Amino acid sequence: MVETSGNSELEELSSSPLDSNSVGSINGDNLDDSFDQSIDSDGTLENSLQDSFIVDEVEEELGNLNLVSDHACAYCSIDSPTSVAKCNDCKKWFCNSKIGCSSSHIVNHLVASHHKVVSLHEDSDFGDTVLECYNCGCQNIFLLGFVAAKSEAVVVILCRLPCAQTKNVNWDTDQWQPLIDNRQLLSWVAEEPSDEDKLKASRITRSQISKLEVKWRSNKDATVKDIEDLEAQEEVPTALLKYTDAYEYQRTFGPLVLHEANYDKQLRESQGLEHISVTWTLAQKNQYLASFMLSTYDSNDLKVNVGDEMILRYSGLLHPAWEGRGYILRLPGSIQQEFTLELKKGSKNPPTNLNTGFTAEFVWKGTTYDRMQDALKKFAVDKKSISGYLYYKILGHDVPEIKFDVNMPKDFTIPNFTALNQSQKKAISHVLQQPLSLIQGPPGTGKTVTSAAIVYFLSKMHKEHILVCAPSNVAVDHIASKLRDMGLKIVRLTARSREDVESSVMDLSLHNLLKRSAKGELKRYLNLKDSGVELTNKQSRAYVKLLRKLEFEIFKKADVVCCTCVCAGDRRLERKFKYVLIDESTQASEPECLIPMVKGAKQVVLVGDHQQLGPVILDRKADKAGLKQSLFERLIQLGHVPIRLEIQYRMHPHLSEFSSNTFYDGVLQNGVTIEERTISNNSFPWPISDIPMMFWANYGREEISANGTSYLNRIEAINCERVISRLFKDGVKPEQIGVVTPYEGQRAYIVQYMQMNGAMDKDMYLNVEVASVDSFQGREKDYIILSCVRANDQKSIGFLVEPRRLNVALTRAKYGLVILGNPTSLSRNSTWNDLLVHFREKGCLVEGTMDNLQLCTVQLTRAKKRSRRFQNADQNGSWQFDDGNELQEVPFFNNREVEAHSLMSFGGQALDSVFMPSSNLSSFIENQNSHPDNAVAISTSVHSYQNRDEKNHANSNDSQPRRYQKGTNTPHYDTVEVEDAENHINPLKALNSLVSNK
Repeated sequence: MVETSGNSELEELSSSPLDSNSVGSINGDNLDDSFDQSIDSDGTLENSLQDSFIVDEVEEELGNLNLVSDHACAYCSIDSPTSVAKCNDCKKWFCNSKIGCSSSHIVNHLVASHHKVVSLHEDSDFGDTVLECYNCGCQNIFLLGFVAAKSEAVVVILCRLPCAQTKNVNWDTDQWQPLIDNRQLLSWVAEEPSDEDKLKASRITRSQISKLEVKWRSNKDATVKDIEDLEAQEEVPTALLKYTDAYEYQRTFGPLVLHEANYDKQLRESQGLEHISVTWTLAQKNQYLASFMLSTYDSNDLKVNVGDEMILRYSGLLHPAWEGRGYILRLPGSIQQEFTLELKKGSKNPPTNLNTGFTAEFVWKGTTYDRMQDALKKFAVDKKSISGYLYYKILGHDVPEIKFDVNMPKDFTIPNFTALNQSQKKAISHVLQQPLSLIQGPPGTGKTVTSAAIVYFLSKMHKEHILVCAPSNVAVDHIASKLRDMGLKIVRLTARSREDVESSVMDLSLHNLLKRSAKGELKRYLNLKDSGVELTNKQSRAYVKLLRKLEFEIFKKADVVCCTCVCAGDRRLERKFKYVLIDESTQASEPECLIPMVKGAKQVVLVGDHQQLGPVILDRKADKAGLKQSLFERLIQLGHVPIRLEIQYRMHPHLSEFSSNTFYDGVLQNGVTIEERTISNNSFPWPISDIPMMFWANYGREEISANGTSYLNRIEAINCERVISRLFKDGVKPEQIGVVTPYEGQRAYIVQYMQMNGAMDKDMYLNVEVASVDSFQGREKDYIILSCVRANDQKSIGFLVEPRRLNVALTRAKYGLVILGNPTSLSRNSTWNDLLVHFREKGCLVEGTMDNLQLCTVQLTRAKKRSRRFQNADQNGSWQFDDGNELQEVPFFNNREVEAHSLMSFGGQALDSVFMPSSNLSSFIENQNSHPDNAVAISTSVHSYQNRDEKNHANSNDSQPRRYQKGTNTPHYDTVEVEDAENHINPLKALNSLVSNK
């Protein structure tokens, strides 16, 4: 417990610094000792130091030594005992300032290093204290918060789960608040350093901090000086719209793929964790399964898939050292929160009598990236790898259009299959006659069915093998299932590491077809391998020869081979394919799409939707350089018009309306009626009974999740459970409900909360799928609950600024949609503002309790409009003037020295925060003033209005500065608020840095 004065208020504990004047001194290791010996008991200097001249001389020499105390911040050297905290994992000290960071230095380090235990300085108000839960001893700072004791003037530190969820007569657990707020320790835990301390602090940038954290992994004693001495990182090339030749194409994408590979490797290898607990089970074929949790895991930050390899180690005292390798069988999800690893056949027996003391590590394999590089090389040097027409089209050259002269089907019907609609028939007819086709399939329009139908007719017309690919195994399995239903002979090729993974098309997989077809000697070898017997060298050579012969025969008999884009580079698939279809192609990077295309393609069909989520690129530099753009999108930019499917069969008509108008030009038609998507006798409290959707305004604050790398919102989680429980009472089954959220932290918290506090049978909640928005793409549920999570003082909404993510989230539900979010924060983004206005106009924007929902009266923040000067902003983060001159990207989450909240839009989307070095403040003001039509007003505690804005504002009752765009009477808001309390920047000079470092 932490004692407080009797007059203190709970609010003051969470917001106001303690009244302390203690300031830490800059000391060397033995400085305190030397001064102790020079001062007598009365506090006067001994004779040797009584001469003031000598004292001044000593002080000057000590100052010149520039010594740093042991508890100085490892980033900036601030060492005030009341402002620093120690990371107990690495024993480094960090302060609670945000100099150069969007987080305080201690919080930034904990997040970057995946460390979680913090202690305070012995001279702080609480002494040398390790912060931990009073009830259970949990020391994870990201789980800790405080409540007030009811009978004493003390606060009690408790963990968020489970202790803060436990009712206690002595503690007011309903008032629990986290120790970290706004990515900073509360001021009563560690004070914000004083202005004087900040002026003395060493200057450090966000980039230097990031590099320092990486350097510490290999050298724990590295300093900023070591980072400054490193050579500048090699610049990566920027992806182009057009390429001169395939060599320029390879020189551009090759380094981008390499950067992504290096970042993926570094990230994956940093995700290992020591001291984990393992649960052992023995599966079929006597293979051991190990289940464990990794607190460092965040699905948003790491590409981890079923089938990936991991290492499990034990090096404790209770058993001889052991190491086992295996493949991931299951990932954390709504049913279980653990990784499940299947140990490889032939692995040394694990210490199953032990459950603690293990270490888990991810194994990085560069196969994916190697195959991309191989495809780029093949595209450049092998003329037979792809047709000339496709070659020049990919490079972006102007090529005379080609139309194949083919015998078109008289009737686009498929035996025993659902009839196709007119837009689907139109798409198929177009594809069969073109060497390159793009099909855009908005949500619910049946693009997988259309893709399968295209493959069916190509197969019947040409009687040749067709290669069908997609970026993910789930998408490949889905289309393979459709093709099987159409009566085609399918071979499903999977990576060897996924051969034991359950799927709906296991009977089509190559390895199972081999087992069923194997005879004689080959069958004997397969049985020996399955039983764990190691073959001799002679037997292995004979086995491989027989295996490849049978593989060739199986492929030869197939009509279609289905695999992921990366798997298309497998050596088992050495044959040529003239016809290639790539489903969900907008989720693949361009080099990934190239892998199946360079296997001799002459006719290619790309199916996808560029209004939904694109490829996942981990490396920020590669992302910004253009690796995130799919080939599908670039071809559209080159003028290739996609064929769009226009009839959706998934959503209640009211649910599809906003998405159709916002993302698809209002052309989507409904293939289902309101009656078909209305459930009778449903008592769920929809605000408008015949419109099954609502935005329920929730005003809880976001918190950092247990792993430090994600967010959660407890109020939204509580209300999510209430919505689900109400649906259960209406007879909705768990399998019909899906919960989607952009954040792994919220996903995990919702699952835990429902298990602990669900009003219904706990097993029912286990069968409700809770997943990320990204993982729900291409899928559907009868009812969807979207938890938005973000709610902070800066009104930053993170992942939610991506309109394509919003589009995916809104289009998963068939019968009903509930959105939980903070309308004040979200409405600052133009797309979200449009959505909130849409819900308000429908009477579906509500607040209150589940049993007493009322129309929400909160005033929506004005959506941020894009300045005309920046109307050509691209989605990768660069701004361009109307004259085409590109501005350097302004990082808007991390690299801030001065923080501004801008009502401009960035990359076509509203900008939450823009960060800029104060050294660039003057030039942009001059630049802005030279363009009267683009004047921007600054809003601080005192507003300054420039040029005609002043006149417009003076004649207006509006509270914001107003200006009018040319040729319109529509007001245009471009307000910038500059927080200068920390940097003492004159707000009238602060605007220039919005596009600094040109």
